[in-house]
Amino acid sequence: MPAHASDTLTDFAGLTREQAALRLRPHGFGEGKLRDLWKRVYRDLADPFSDAPSGDRKLDALREHFTLCAPEVAAQTHGGDGLTRKFLFRLHDGQTIETVLMRQAGRHTACVSTQAGCAQGCVFCATGQGGFRRHLTTGEMVAQIRHVARTLAADGERLRNIVLMGMGEPLHNYDAVRDFLAVVQDDLGIGIAPAHTTLSTVGLVPGILRMARENFPAHLALSLHAANDADRQALLPPARRWPLAELMAACDEYTAARREKIFYEWTLVGGKNDSDTQARELAALLAPRAGFAHVNLIPLNLTDGYAGTPTPPDRVQRFQALLKEAGIPATVRSRRGLDVAAGCGQLAKVAARHAR
Repeated sequence: MPAHASDTLTDFAGLTREQAALRLRPHGFGEGKLRDLWKRVYRDLADPFSDAPSGDRKLDALREHFTLCAPEVAAQTHGGDGLTRKFLFRLHDGQTIETVLMRQAGRHTACVSTQAGCAQGCVFCATGQGGFRRHLTTGEMVAQIRHVARTLAADGERLRNIVLMGMGEPLHNYDAVRDFLAVVQDDLGIGIAPAHTTLSTVGLVPGILRMARENFPAHLALSLHAANDADRQALLPPARRWPLAELMAACDEYTAARREKIFYEWTLVGGKNDSDTQARELAALLAPRAGFAHVNLIPLNLTDGYAGTPTPPDRVQRFQALLKEAGIPATVRSRRGLDVAAGCGQLAKVAARHAR
């Protein structure tokens, strides 16, 4: 069986349970039989469409109509800390995407890609430097989670958290991402709670407003990186379309509707956005939102396509201290996985160079 949906085969991993019920009803699958199949695919992490025949006539007949996306693992790397593992998947059309497994006691996390490449062009991001190729399907996102879940299950462990912070801009692929979350958050299957799911965006205002109005089942993390339009537009091309006033108004609508905090991400680049003045400017921007704001400070991951350097540790601590003095909670996020090229898009670029 092919590892992707063709013109005649539907990718089961691309269907929510509600969608699957509609597709399976003509094949004699009622609610009970669908629940059994769903548990087999997402709780047992089996592939009933490719495994040996089960002897269940109706189930085996589905092989003529359905497949289960399972991309080839083109490469994988292990962090020296023994906690970080990165997978490079090759999709049916040759595109490559990355997924990172980050192990921590009691809360193992998968970092998922939502696109092959990215159209946003953030200057310090390896994925953005490579340009946009296409959106991922819901099934291609689900396949990443099934692989990580199987990897953990082999050690008797379970996936607890998902962050949509891999290759691509999740809000640029909104509908497929929403269906992906419906699949992996389903209680009959993998069962990742919305409270353990975070989506990171560079600030696509229409998507943030949809998240607010549709009660999107994930926390919001916003890649801010600068607190004035000139500096932000130099780092993030989408900021030219949605200036800070419009972006922060969308964030205010989000917090008013959801009553939950937004995580503001700030990649610290030496000499670019790490001065005392810029820390105070950020504090002033977030002061009216202090009850619903938390800043994640992220030292820069080096990439070949960007000449910037990470902020020195003492300056990171100073930046954090200034925010805290102003009443803005701030955490310095560790740069795990540097030895496995865990920054978004880095392993794909390494693999592409080796393939030449």
